[in-house]
Amino acid sequence: MRGIPVFEFASLKKDPSAVETLKALGADAFVVVAYGKLIPADILNIPRLGCVNVHPSLLPKYRGPSPMQWAIANGDPDTGVTIMQLDEGMDTGPILAFETIGLDDTETLTSLTKKVMATGPALLTSTLKRFAAGEITPIKQDESKATITNLLDREDGRIDWKKGVAGIERMVRAYEGWPGTWTEWNGKRLKVLSVQPTDLKADFPPGTVQVKDGRLMVEGGDGTLEILTIQPEGKAAMPASAFLAGYSEINGATLA
Repeated sequence: MRGIPVFEFASLKKDPSAVETLKALGADAFVVVAYGKLIPADILNIPRLGCVNVHPSLLPKYRGPSPMQWAIANGDPDTGVTIMQLDEGMDTGPILAFETIGLDDTETLTSLTKKVMATGPALLTSTLKRFAAGEITPIKQDESKATITNLLDREDGRIDWKKGVAGIERMVRAYEGWPGTWTEWNGKRLKVLSVQPTDLKADFPPGTVQVKDGRLMVEGGDGTLEILTIQPEGKAAMPASAFLAGYSEINGATLA
């Protein structure tokens, strides 16, 4: 509709047409967002300003594919967006600009993604203009402060009830959507969608379920966590009260 050409390559490394097609654009810079793969040097070197990447963390902290999840799961007070030049490494290139984003105690992957999307475009635009005008000197990253995140899979979302309840609560918020947080009961998976720590002490082994005043409580390694929203395998998500109405026998069970 806007007359913007779209090219699809089977592989930037293996498709011989990729380099020539991109060279023919005569671009001053390439912008890369959420690509997730390393770009070959012969493509990185095409534009005079290089390839500019929008990365959702304050580099060099949280390189790799899961920076927003790690920031929330680790309880960081802030994260941010970094505009950087790509090189042949994974998020190792020099920094052009960054902007800090504060995280609150209820931050989820969804809410942080919205903050990043509100911050990134304006920061990218202003940075490109200043970089093209020669007003920015790229800054080399401090390798001693680098942290590498991994690509999350479903098993990463399994809850270890031996851990502290604060860490489990952050994990539920961080892994919202994918990979999700879950546990098992009677051989079935239970997705744990929202929780809150309580001031109750852990009186039973980790993973033990206690129903108190109609509330679904699970013992953690250092306290008790209340499950607010849950999704039984094959069922829709529901508040804990509705779950307990149909699965009262879970009281006293041990989640794994």
